[in-house]
Amino acid sequence: MTASAIGNPTRRVKVAAGLFWADYTALGAQVQDLEEGGADWVHIEVRDGVYMQFAMPRGGLDIIEATRQSTKLEIEAQLQMYRPNQEVFRQLADAGVNLISLPIETMGETIVENMMFIKELGLKVGVWAWEGLPLVFFEQLIPYADIIEFETWYPFWQPPQTGRSPHVVHANFEKYMRTLHDMIAAQGLEQKIDLMMDGGLNVGNVSKFVGAGMTVGEFSSPLLKGPGGKLKPGTGEIPAAVQSLRQALDEAAAMYRTDTGLKS
Repeated sequence: MTASAIGNPTRRVKVAAGLFWADYTALGAQVQDLEEGGADWVHIEVRDGVYMQFAMPRGGLDIIEATRQSTKLEIEAQLQMYRPNQEVFRQLADAGVNLISLPIETMGETIVENMMFIKELGLKVGVWAWEGLPLVFFEQLIPYADIIEFETWYPFWQPPQTGRSPHVVHANFEKYMRTLHDMIAAQGLEQKIDLMMDGGLNVGNVSKFVGAGMTVGEFSSPLLKGPGGKLKPGTGEIPAAVQSLRQALDEAAAMYRTDTGLKS
C-alpha cells in the first residue's frame, strides 16, 4: 500500500490540487491531467449552502464520487459547512475521501471529539480557518491534526478575473505562516503535521511561504485557469501547469528545507 502523502512532511513541498475552478463538463479528464502532472492530492471544498456567503452548495458527494472514480490520488474534503456532523463524515468516508479538514470557526466545542471520530473512521484529519481568525485558535488542536490549513481572504463581492486567483495575499501572511510553523515545531511535531497555505499562491510567490514553513500549497487558479479561460484537458496545459509549480516548489525547498523541516 502506498504511504499517505498527508501528514508526512519531508524536504519536498506538496501540491494540493483544488477543484474550485474545474470545468465540471470535463471533471474526470482534468483530474487525470492533475495526477499526470504530479499533484499530490485533490482538494475539494464541500459546502452546505449555509456557511459564509455562498447561496448554493457546491462540491457535494457527487463531485467527490466522480473524482474518486477518476484518480488514485488521495482526496481532501475541506468542509465549508456549519457544524457538520458525524453522519456527514461517514458519508464522506464512504465516498472515498482520505482527509477531512474541519472549519474551526463553526465546529465550536465539538471540534476535538469530531477530529477523533474522523480518525476512528481511518481517515486523516485537518483543521482550517480563514485569515482573520486568531492564530492561537490552532494551537490546542495541533496535537490531534495531520494538517493545519490557513486560508487567505477573498473579496466575494468582486467578480473573478480571468487567469488570476481571486484571493488577496498581504505581506503579513508570510509572518502568519511562520507563526503556525513555530507552533507546530514547539510541540515537536514538525515531522508529523503538514502546514498548508490556501489561496493566492502562484509560481512567483511560493518561495517565501516555503521559507516560512509551508509544506503544502493549495492551488486551483494556477492549475486550471489561463489567460483564455479554463485550461483544456488532453492538451498538456494542465500537467505543464503542475510541473511549473513543482519546479518552483522544489527550488524553494532546496533553499529552505531539510528532510526534517526548515533549515535553521
